[in-house]
Amino acid sequence: MPDKSQPLLIQSAQVVRASGTLETCDVLVEDGKISAVSRNLTAPSGIRIIDASEMVMLPGLFDTHAHLREPGHEDSETLESGAQAALRGGITGLVMMPDTHPPIDNGGMVQSVLDVASKVSSKLDFHVAGCISKGGRGEDLAEIGDMQMRGAVMITDDPNSISNPQLMRRALQYARGLGVLVAAHCDTPELTAAGSMNDGRISYRLGLPGMHACSEEICLVRDIRLAQAMNTRIHIQHLTTARGVETLARYKKEGMAVTAGVTPHHLIFTEENVGEYNTNFKVKPPLRTHSDTLALQQGLRAGVIDVIATDHSPFTEFEKEREFANAPFGMTGLETALPALYQNLIRPGLLDWATLVERFSRAPRRLINVPVAAIEPGQVANWVLFNPNGVSHFNRDALGSKSFNTPFLDQTLPGQVVMVMLKNQILLDRTRA
Repeated sequence: MPDKSQPLLIQSAQVVRASGTLETCDVLVEDGKISAVSRNLTAPSGIRIIDASEMVMLPGLFDTHAHLREPGHEDSETLESGAQAALRGGITGLVMMPDTHPPIDNGGMVQSVLDVASKVSSKLDFHVAGCISKGGRGEDLAEIGDMQMRGAVMITDDPNSISNPQLMRRALQYARGLGVLVAAHCDTPELTAAGSMNDGRISYRLGLPGMHACSEEICLVRDIRLAQAMNTRIHIQHLTTARGVETLARYKKEGMAVTAGVTPHHLIFTEENVGEYNTNFKVKPPLRTHSDTLALQQGLRAGVIDVIATDHSPFTEFEKEREFANAPFGMTGLETALPALYQNLIRPGLLDWATLVERFSRAPRRLINVPVAAIEPGQVANWVLFNPNGVSHFNRDALGSKSFNTPFLDQTLPGQVVMVMLKNQILLDRTRA
């Protein structure tokens, strides 16, 4: 059970401030709020003191793209297990995708899922996305207005694209009047129908049908142009190609209200990682080339790409142990989020802490119009303490998720989330060990 918090004094942490600076500070937390952030604070008597020397204290991360499988596939994940995985990855809030069984395509389903989420809402800030189309089938519009009234913060058919441009146009037009965010999974099904991985020399060597980058890029241009014509904003899920980054930059320069996300796995891995048919690297959109990965990293640093989002997609071992062509697309990403980004981007100097917080905490919350977390006096406690000198073990016994389809399985990564606090509760505490 989460611990009701006693007053805390976090001493000598490297704090990511709202200004974007990284400062060595003491942080006093009382009654679920941050009372003071300063150097050399005096500890009140009886307070718990945590020596955070060399640790980084950052606002809780927020994931705009997670598949939690409940209802319908609780053997892969539940809201409870998803919450546990998220906290261990430094994530204190998320948006759950609507591809449940039945799909979240009406107000009643939104309410039903939020009712279930209320039982674990003290552990995580849950939000729900609704489908664009009924059943996520891409044929008729879902009950968008009713879903928004019941609490849906965005609409998307992810992991499917909307192949009918007229249906997408109508969804964008309708969303404009309601002020709801449309999040697009960009894919041209006719070009990727039988594909298993990126189309290129690796797919040829492995004898696997490929999914060409132009499949994503064609749909990307179509959906942004439709949103531009409808004078409404659009969010692009999981951008993966260098040309896609260029396209996004061009439309942003024109003043288009378009945002985009990128996953940690597309920032870290390439098609080379598929190796000898490792299904944990089978994702959609697929892992691309090294040059695409470099372009995504650059786009993230430059602000062309707005948010990092995990696309957490749990599957049972039975499902992922099929031959590569028949295995489902997806890898888990909640639990490994912060350690993986630290190892592969922050520690090598490819990304700094301030940019990570902007792209994985502040911008995602602004995207769906919820309060931004900040480590500043008067703010509600919503923070993570990360120890760069610790280690994170990702074996079956240590994982919070019910599924093990992560490429980091049985690996140890540098860095560890040692404490998470949300409002007046300490939800994770490894500082006492």
